[in-house]
Amino acid sequence: MTFRDVRSAVWGPVSLRPNFWDLAALLLLVGAMVLVVYGGEQTIAPLSELERTPVSLDPANLAYYALRTTMRMLLAIVCSTIFTFVYATVAAKSRRAEMVLIPMLDILQSVPILGFLTFTVVFFMNLFPGRVLGAEFACVFAIFTSQAWNTTFSMYQSLRNVPKDLDEATASFHLSGWQRFWRLDVPFAMPGLIWNAMMSMSGGWFFVVASEAITVGNTTVTLPGVGSYVATAIEQKNLPAIGYALLTMLIVIIAYDQLLFRPIVAWADKFRFEQTASGEAPTSWMLDLFRRTRALRALTYPLAMANKAISTMRIRWPVALQPSGKPGQPSRVIDGVWITLIVAAATYAAWLAYQFLSASLGLSDVVDAIGDGLVTLLRVIVLIALASLIWVPVGVSIGLRPKLAERVQPLAQFLAAFPANLAFPVFVVLIVRFHLDPNVWLSPLMILGTQWYILFNVIAGAAAFPTDLREAASSLHLGGWRWWVKVVLPGIFPYYVTGAITASGGSWNASIVAEVASWGDTHLVATGLGAYIAHATEAGDFPRVVLGIVVMCILVTLFNRLLWRPLYAFGERRLRLG
Repeated sequence: MTFRDVRSAVWGPVSLRPNFWDLAALLLLVGAMVLVVYGGEQTIAPLSELERTPVSLDPANLAYYALRTTMRMLLAIVCSTIFTFVYATVAAKSRRAEMVLIPMLDILQSVPILGFLTFTVVFFMNLFPGRVLGAEFACVFAIFTSQAWNTTFSMYQSLRNVPKDLDEATASFHLSGWQRFWRLDVPFAMPGLIWNAMMSMSGGWFFVVASEAITVGNTTVTLPGVGSYVATAIEQKNLPAIGYALLTMLIVIIAYDQLLFRPIVAWADKFRFEQTASGEAPTSWMLDLFRRTRALRALTYPLAMANKAISTMRIRWPVALQPSGKPGQPSRVIDGVWITLIVAAATYAAWLAYQFLSASLGLSDVVDAIGDGLVTLLRVIVLIALASLIWVPVGVSIGLRPKLAERVQPLAQFLAAFPANLAFPVFVVLIVRFHLDPNVWLSPLMILGTQWYILFNVIAGAAAFPTDLREAASSLHLGGWRWWVKVVLPGIFPYYVTGAITASGGSWNASIVAEVASWGDTHLVATGLGAYIAHATEAGDFPRVVLGIVVMCILVTLFNRLLWRPLYAFGERRLRLG
């Protein structure tokens, strides 16, 4: 009887009869598909088409450029999400894989974005010779490398901090590894993952400027997009064109905030870990529109059933991915062999680097690079501390108020998307005008684009903070500093550590362009590893470029190992919910 009632409710003539909301949703879906098809057709054109239609600063072209750039960024965020699910899950559930994957992640996020572009452009261009599609994939990959690391760190942190009572519940229900992943791991990680995806989309705008101009040998392929439009405007010092580009970015950010991220935030509110319903639930007109449809929801019922069937399949994880303490845990002998292999591989890589660098560089060059690296390290520490003092209170205030978050969300995404290189001329002019020290006043440029990782992760942590714990703190009359120290800061601590790790890694990356700023004929240089790598790159001194990147990766890895990883462990032991 129950099955017949459900079936008639879903497939009955009344349920299949379209209403006004079905028409509105259908128009949105058809419009989105038309835009995707139109933009996709342009990617299979021959490369010669780009030469016939170079990037123009005519504002009338910005709508088309915005479509192409948005499609690249959406494809990159899809690839980043798939990468995150696989990489973060393996790293969080396998001790042996974690020994390799997490240090590798530390290194990858500190490698300059153009370093990836240099090695991948030829591969993608040869994959689709003579076609725009090869350059498109190279551009998407470059954007992907700017988006994937913070979402991966976020999910890794969430998987390591799943509440123990929920973990025990999955064990009591005898869920397989596959079922646990889709029923517990992904839902628990969802709030932080969504806010980091927003940050990834916004942060990708800065790298779009560099990635939409693909260089192969002596040939430069400039893809149509907002990034290439901004680069052309900066090259020609066309301030009105820069203003048009910023306005276009704002419109696009508002559009995908309203059509994509806000519905996801409202939908994911059900995944909050709490015993009582939240007082203020986030809302979305887009989500409400689709919930009010009749025929469209009925037509998606088979997809929902297929999704449920796939997510409930009893697929066992490999033994290496079994939770700690369960049968099949690797023995100490296997761990010892694995660690020996890691040390041997690292030693061999270090020996190859030594052989390459010692052929043209001496000990004094290494000392210079390390000295510059320590100067940049000091800048990163000071900037992360200052950004934390500013954005942690702001993020908590926003995250605990869903209505305020709805208003601030587009503004925060726009500020995070604002190309930091547009602020360089302002800093250069002010430093020259007031005779300021470049070693001090160029430093803020390193954090302009990366401070938002802290804000977005703190907002995610505050938004996921259980309402029942807030009510308990209120009933105990905790206020002022005690409320911050005893309640909120411990609750958001794992999220803050994730944001600080990605912000510090991004600051190291940004130092290459921030420690050497110019406007017109005026050039300012600050002492540091970023300036060291920038000068070596400009001079074509490849050994010093490699030395600078090696020193940067070593310092980032050591800093994360000595500071952030112990803080991660402290959060897992002492500040875990449940």
